Amino acid sequence: MSLFKAASTVSLLTLASRITGLVRDLLMASIFGANALTDAFNVAFRIPNLFRRLFAEGAFSQAFVPVLAASKAQEGEEATRALISQVATLLFWVLLVTCTLGVLGAPLLVWLLASGLRQSPEGYDAAVVMTRWMFPYIGFMSLVALSAGVLNTWKRFAVSAATPVLLNLSMIATAFWGAPWLAARGIEPIYAMAGGVMLGGVLQLAVQLPALARLGLLPRIGMSPAALRAAWGTAGVRRILALMAPALLGVGVAQVSLMINTQIASYLQPGSVTWLFYADRLMEFPTALLGVALGVVLTPQLASAKAAGDAKRYSAMLDWGLRLVLLLAVPCAVGLLAFAEPLVATLFHRGELRDSDVGQIALALIGYGAGLVGLVAIKVLAPGYYASQDIRTPVKIAVVVLVITQLLNLLLVPLLAHTGLALSIGLAAMVNAAWLLWGLLRRGIYRPEPGWLRLVLQVLAASCLLAVLLLWGSHHFDWIALRADGWRRAGLLALMLLASMLLYFGVLLISGLRLRALLRR
Repeated sequence: MSLFKAASTVSLLTLASRITGLVRDLLMASIFGANALTDAFNVAFRIPNLFRRLFAEGAFSQAFVPVLAASKAQEGEEATRALISQVATLLFWVLLVTCTLGVLGAPLLVWLLASGLRQSPEGYDAAVVMTRWMFPYIGFMSLVALSAGVLNTWKRFAVSAATPVLLNLSMIATAFWGAPWLAARGIEPIYAMAGGVMLGGVLQLAVQLPALARLGLLPRIGMSPAALRAAWGTAGVRRILALMAPALLGVGVAQVSLMINTQIASYLQPGSVTWLFYADRLMEFPTALLGVALGVVLTPQLASAKAAGDAKRYSAMLDWGLRLVLLLAVPCAVGLLAFAEPLVATLFHRGELRDSDVGQIALALIGYGAGLVGLVAIKVLAPGYYASQDIRTPVKIAVVVLVITQLLNLLLVPLLAHTGLALSIGLAAMVNAAWLLWGLLRRGIYRPEPGWLRLVLQVLAASCLLAVLLLWGSHHFDWIALRADGWRRAGLLALMLLASMLLYFGVLLISGLRLRALLRR
């Protein structure tokens, strides 16, 4: 399977996940609005996701996938199957202990992440209850991450890319049926969403297991202390743990930054956590469709090229990924910056969400949009280090970026409130990406191929015209007043997006860009 075809498959399935996720968020905004209880849910949901970065697609995947790919290329599939079982055994026991401690320590976790919720005792108590219900979610998602790493290494990208849809469908179902059922019994309906999260975690793991079984890669988890000791002493497991140590620091740094930002938001105007959450959900569309898809596909392929000693192919894959980032992330960033209010109004402005909420979410979206290119580029640049089993360098960069982010918060939050938090993250992401790129260039790991200056000029010209069109559309129509005619507003948004796509790619084609050759290079 070509890189472009693989990335397209992952991107399309990720699109399905993001669309269902958007439906989920639209439903939640309509049913619950933006208030102290929605802040409580978002905080409670963020806590298991924070730990998921440690045991799932964060530190664990960064260490596991390169070692797995190297084992497959150098030691053969039989030894790799044994390594998968040993890693699964150790991961299972670590998760069991972690989930138990997380359920017991929920009050402390909520206080550490969002002590400002105490401004509303009802919201704080709800956050503690929902954290206890949802914390075991990290156990299921970490085993899903292990399964996804194996399937991606065997170039089976579709299953792992499609499974997030199940979480969204579970939460949609509980919003539709679970919330009214609880409300009818005098129970706060927001609790239904916690049940949807847990159901989604179970379903995602249940779908991955048959895919592993068909490949003969279903891990055998040792349930005895002897099996745990044996797994701990395996060379491959020790290598993964050694790589995870700096990765844990890097992920920990990112999560400390997230915790600080959530704490700050919890002390701002009620609804601030929710405004940032909805803006983040919109920003994740391009981040996931471009950055995550490219990262998922490139990481095992880069690790394979590194194991084979093919430096030319290694550099060429990085060059291809970065060209796609420039080609596709720049117009997306223009869209978020110039067209934020129409996007938010059309997608979220209904039910309990107020007119004022639209403007606040749009401001946060603009802040995130300022760093979108950096956020996407990191997903391509970081695998350039991980595949070489160099996790220390990205970690060192992440530590400095954490300091930069918080210094920006000191400057921007007093001036811009929650928008300052989003803008700090966006600007820091640009610094992070630039630093990672400079490191790859300095080491000679990545050597840009000819044609970059021409491509940059073509993209900038097309993006400037795109910005003019989107700014006109944003100010010409009263998107908030169109709430009374939702179908007309949705139709206008669709026409604007279609016109934007035709304009952008039309200008690129007129300027001489051979798009098909670039994508399939």
